Amino acid sequence: MKDIDKVFLVLDKPKLDIERHLIGDKAMLFCPTQLRQRLQEYIDKEIEEARKGNRSHILVKVNSLSDKALIKKLYEAAENGVKIELIVRGIYCAMQQESFKQPIRAISIVDEYLEHARVFYFYHGGKEHMYISSADWMTRNLDFRIEASVRIKDKTIRKQLLTMLNIQLADNVKARIHDNELSNAYVRNDKAPFRSQIEIYKYLKGL
Repeated sequence: MKDIDKVFLVLDKPKLDIERHLIGDKAMLFCPTQLRQRLQEYIDKEIEEARKGNRSHILVKVNSLSDKALIKKLYEAAENGVKIELIVRGIYCAMQQESFKQPIRAISIVDEYLEHARVFYFYHGGKEHMYISSADWMTRNLDFRIEASVRIKDKTIRKQLLTMLNIQLADNVKARIHDNELSNAYVRNDKAPFRSQIEIYKYLKGL
């Protein structure tokens, strides 16, 4: 609560030194003071693991991905073989490159209910760091707004969130593919129809 209090203190007294007040620990990361740097560090960790031949994985769900520096970092990760999966509902500015060892998988889901959650997952050498956040991966959010990200330390909650993200990645009814041609083609395969919003409802109902 002390970290959250810092956010409202800065909002209430905007003349305060943001750099001094909006600094938390690794459990909470703030914009515009910390989040960008931490995200780059997390991506660097996945790159390091991939170079060693170890498992590496980045899974991100946001509304928009347009920040050039983070896209460049994701490119570096893909070039080193990091598994990258992105669920980006709206603005998506990354592109596939021939230099990628492993293509970036990116989808958008627009269905009856608004997809507005933001979740950042990093395998992190098996430690599985996950955050929920108010911030999209956009320059305006990372550098010019006050935003908060909270690390999910509870293993059960982290598992539940990861399950729901994987349900969305399996969607073959409402998911569309982000590709270089901007075709917005639906995901189609030979599996039974799997509509993620309905399947997440079933999953949550059964908890």
